[in-house]
Amino acid sequence: MTSSRALKWITGSFEILLAIPILGAAIVIGSWYTVLGLTFILHAVTLVLSAKNKEPFYGSVLGIVTSALAWIPFLGWILHLITGILLMVTAAQKPRQVSNHNTYQA
Repeated sequence: MTSSRALKWITGSFEILLAIPILGAAIVIGSWYTVLGLTFILHAVTLVLSAKNKEPFYGSVLGIVTSALAWIPFLGWILHLITGILLMVTAAQKPRQVSNHNTYQA
C-alpha cells in the first residue's frame, strides 16, 4: 500500500468522524477550529503524494475545500460526509496497472 493510499484511509476516517453531527461540531469548536487547519495540511500532503503516484486525488482537493468551508454549520457537515466517502472509495480502489510497452505493432 502506498503512503498516499494510507493517508486517504486516515483522512477519510477523520472526515467521517467530523461528519457525525454533534461529535464533529464539538471536536471542531473545542479545538478552536485548529483541527480544520490540521486537516487542510493532511489533505495537501495526500494530494501531493497522490499526484506523484498517479492516483486519483479529487478526494484530497475536496478535502482542502472542506477544510476552508467547514466552519459553516450545515455545509461543513455535508462536505465532511462527501469528502470522507470519496477518500474511502479512492483508498479502497485497486491501483491501475500501467503498461510500459506499446501494443501497436507496425
